[in-house]
Amino acid sequence: MYNDYERTLLYLYRHSWDDMLILMVRSKDDLLSKKIKSLLKGIHYPQTQETTAYHYTELFRYAEHCASLFRASNVKIL
Repeated sequence: MYNDYERTLLYLYRHSWDDMLILMVRSKDDLLSKKIKSLLKGIHYPQTQETTAYHYTELFRYAEHCASLFRASNVKIL
């Protein structure tokens, strides 16, 4: 089962912007939603390429960091 952060990474990899929009609306993480909104705004409306790349990188870093924390918290030590 994927969490929101793993889905974000998957959608970024696949460039699934429609799925990303649905994830933005359904996510309970406000910061994740704001980062997704910034990226989608950069993709759909005219902005400089550097700004859009910056939002893409920031979203990727945040999702990767949170996904690694989520995986680490689910590790069971025997």
